[in-house]
Amino acid sequence: MSAGPGPVDPRDRLRRVPVGDRPNKVSSGDFATSPPREAGGSFRQFYDALPHVLAADSLRSVARGLASAVREDRAIVWMLGGHVVKTGLSLVLIDLMERGAITHLAVNGATVIHDYETCRWGGTSEDVEAGLSDGTFGMALETGRDMNLAIRTGRDRGLGLGQALAEDLADRADHQHPELSLLLAARRLGVSLSVHVAMGADILHQHPEADGSAIGETSYTDFLLLVESLRGLDRGGAVINVGSAVILPEVFLKALTMRRNLDGGAPRGFLTADFDMIRQYRPRVNVVERPTRTGGGRGYQTTGHHEIMVPLLAWAVAEELAD
Repeated sequence: MSAGPGPVDPRDRLRRVPVGDRPNKVSSGDFATSPPREAGGSFRQFYDALPHVLAADSLRSVARGLASAVREDRAIVWMLGGHVVKTGLSLVLIDLMERGAITHLAVNGATVIHDYETCRWGGTSEDVEAGLSDGTFGMALETGRDMNLAIRTGRDRGLGLGQALAEDLADRADHQHPELSLLLAARRLGVSLSVHVAMGADILHQHPEADGSAIGETSYTDFLLLVESLRGLDRGGAVINVGSAVILPEVFLKALTMRRNLDGGAPRGFLTADFDMIRQYRPRVNVVERPTRTGGGRGYQTTGHHEIMVPLLAWAVAEELAD
């Protein structure tokens, strides 16, 4: 008895296509170029050498969007967590203000504490664990006393929290590094700066000079200032969130809702971007996704350390503005 035919190999019926007919997402022209063999290359050479894929192209898109917003005189809102100041980026941000690439700064309470301390005393960011062990964390006398008194004075003058602190610094002659202050730079350049406080979250709230009504009133004045600043985002503005995982993405969503309620659905068609060390839920949905899905525009999320990514973005903006 003869053996029957062997099993059919399914590979014989596979449909294959010529590689030349297959669409590719990456081509050789997208690859990075090699570094220069000799020292002395420019940032432009580095920027142009980046591959045209993923985060490198996202960086270019955000930089081009910011440069376009500057040229078209649209609002460019930056939202900062306190870590951005602690990583030494104040001069980079001030340069962006001077170029018109920041028209409004929205920050949390920690950001202005680090800014104020650096301006007056040349240092900030204490050892939390060491101070927590004996109850002295956040108990620096001058910081707690002077900033709280400035907020109370600002409330009495009808100012927002950011302007209250900026005016306090401007009236003093004891700064060690005024050139590093975002508060003073915003005041000098006419850039609006709003401070959005979560009560109990900042070391200022531990001090006897703290006045909850003054903190709340001045911070709410700043919230309304942010709502007004969003008006200029329509058709070409930009919102950049750097290092705020919860507070500023939540504040921004409410401010945007109010602005669109007042202006018939505008602003729409603006760029958003989030830069942070790790991916967070609220920046992704409240900054990158929801505002652009409901109003057009484009959102980007880039993961990386602030002390590297923010200078990269700032230098890229400078190159795009020079073109």
